[in-house]
Amino acid sequence: MEFKGKIGRTIHDSDPWWPDPLWTGGPNVVVIVLDDTGFAHFGCYGSDLATPAIDKLAADGLRYTSFHTTALCSPSRAALLTGRNPHAVGMRGVSNWNTGFPHMRGGISPNAATVAELLRAKGYATYAAGKWHLAPMEECSAAGPHHNWPVQKGFDRFYGFLQGEADQFQPELTSDNGHIDPPGTHVSEDIVDKSIGWISDLTSIRPDRPFFLYLAFGATHAPHQAPEDYLHRWRGQFDDGYDAARERWFARQVEMGVVPPGTTLAPRNPGVPAWDELTDNQRKFAARLQEAFAAMLEHTDAQIGRLTEFLEQRGLLDDTLLMVLSDNGASREGGPFGVMDEFSFFNARWEDIDDIVANRLDDIGGPHSHSNYPWGWAQAGNSPLRWYKQNTYGGGVRDPLVVHWPAGLKDSGLRHQFCHAVDITPTILEVTGAQWHAQHNGVEQLPLHGTSIVPTFNDPKATTRSVQYFEQMGHRGLWADGWKITTYHEQGQPFDDDEWGLYHLDSDFSECHDLADRNPQKLRELIDLWWVQAGEYGVLPLDDRTIELFGGVPRPGTVHARKEYVYRPPVSHIPADACPPLGGRAWTITAVVQVEDKPEGVLYARGSHNVGHSFFIQNGALQFEYNALGTRHRASAPVTLTAGRHELVARFDREGSGGTLTVGCDGTDLGSVQIAQLVRMLGSTGMDIGRDALSPVTDDYFAPFAFSGVIESVTITIRSKADAADVRSIAQTELAKE
Repeated sequence: MEFKGKIGRTIHDSDPWWPDPLWTGGPNVVVIVLDDTGFAHFGCYGSDLATPAIDKLAADGLRYTSFHTTALCSPSRAALLTGRNPHAVGMRGVSNWNTGFPHMRGGISPNAATVAELLRAKGYATYAAGKWHLAPMEECSAAGPHHNWPVQKGFDRFYGFLQGEADQFQPELTSDNGHIDPPGTHVSEDIVDKSIGWISDLTSIRPDRPFFLYLAFGATHAPHQAPEDYLHRWRGQFDDGYDAARERWFARQVEMGVVPPGTTLAPRNPGVPAWDELTDNQRKFAARLQEAFAAMLEHTDAQIGRLTEFLEQRGLLDDTLLMVLSDNGASREGGPFGVMDEFSFFNARWEDIDDIVANRLDDIGGPHSHSNYPWGWAQAGNSPLRWYKQNTYGGGVRDPLVVHWPAGLKDSGLRHQFCHAVDITPTILEVTGAQWHAQHNGVEQLPLHGTSIVPTFNDPKATTRSVQYFEQMGHRGLWADGWKITTYHEQGQPFDDDEWGLYHLDSDFSECHDLADRNPQKLRELIDLWWVQAGEYGVLPLDDRTIELFGGVPRPGTVHARKEYVYRPPVSHIPADACPPLGGRAWTITAVVQVEDKPEGVLYARGSHNVGHSFFIQNGALQFEYNALGTRHRASAPVTLTAGRHELVARFDREGSGGTLTVGCDGTDLGSVQIAQLVRMLGSTGMDIGRDALSPVTDDYFAPFAFSGVIESVTITIRSKADAADVRSIAQTELAKE
């Protein structure tokens, strides 16, 4: 920076100079993102669920009825935070994937500075709390690299989780650039506590500096978990079922004006059974799963209420642009009947609902469940729309958006203009006066693809932009001047065989009346425009792979470019995508230890109470718990360890779809157990060496049950390649789930 004062020989003939402060006024900005929350889920959008804090913000602000996203979390967040279309910045799917093509790298391109980077350049304090899911997950261990982590993407502080989901009671937490142990509170409460603390520090010490808070809840993504008192509030509230709820919520939407009169309530999506066709136990199970969802949403709303009350008490709420939105529609990942643990689908395990109702119904919503509700409840949450998250129909891409800003809004009410997640950053830039630059940190920048929606704040008739493409896992769509085309793509089928539907959204809110046959010229025009947009924004090549991408080919320069993994404690918690790929493989775990008298504790643990492994010593026995989605297998044998150095081994030898698990000491096998069906995907929680730090895999000990001796090393050796049949089976399971 050029010095604009005067420098003489001494201070007496010199003039000092200070640059103007970066911050020159402007409102605070808070963006609150919910996960997998459908168009109808907020009370102010039609449901009878409890969202009083959000509803109050809506009553004093604006509700948008034509806000759109990308149908999936990572792409929506990339669009929201950069103002660019997700394919153009390397995030067409979840950040766990890197396909080797520019549109799917798992991290945001350096050619797209985030809104946090641009606001920080203007002097804003920038904070991110909650879910990130915008860094390649294999880069999210303590070893990094860290360039895609929040602090390197423009945020002064980060506190939350880097993965796409989190156990709400025992999350994998990160503070700034390091992993930490959770404090033992529900993560939604925890991240709001942190947010309040940051803002309090800033405004107490530097009240002249504005702030940007990006608050991304894990709710209402699975697992649907909430404190027990919230769960009990909803007992019996959904016994009339999702068909009745959908009719009721739709009627409220019409009455509120959220959807126009004459809108058609979409029929049940394919594969959704009528509520009355379910067995008694299926209805009990589905109702309890929806209770857990409702409790989680209400609990999240209470945390939003705590934040807004704090802002109001500190005199900050009036001049804070606050937006509440969802990243995509309600989730389809619970299947037709719902799941106690959604990883049962990923492992081709069909749960016994009768057994769950008899023995585990009260676990739903608590720390011993990883539940997700059935398709029928998901479609109710998307009322009156078709399909769900992952799809380019309205149920996947049309979402709630509430805008609250007393100092900047002249009135409250509904706004019906089309807008998209890609418009959020341009809106924030206009409100704050921050600038997009052609270069950022010496890197040439992509132009913004979105358009500010500030003109709609005080003009219900203001126009927005005219076109927006959609693409998600091969599903495609395009909105243009009130018209929309869309496809439902069957995985593995030729893209040229996809049938396009044509809908005039100005008169067909729910996309139920296909005009393709009546207006083939308009259909052809919009299909051609989709291909133009696809070429312009890097959508190609089309790629419909999904679950199989989680087991991608190991590449040089990544954590998986090896078959032997050696860990020498102390070692921080390791997230799942950076763990050795044990699912479906033959493997050996060797722990070299130094012990004194009667050692106890965990040598290696991976996963959680719902699914995972634990290799430990307790009560004089060497033990390995193989928790296969609640079906528990235990290899155990007495072991006497003299003071000194020992080699403890757990070995899995695969045989067909199962195998033999053996434990041994100092070269001698001590005990084994047969496992009829192996677990291919070990959940989303990673692993620890020398302790079981999060949700304990077994009830036999209390976490973390740290090993009492010294662990010199733990070596995990992969002794077989991935089985193509396994990958195919998982992919077929995911397809069946769709």
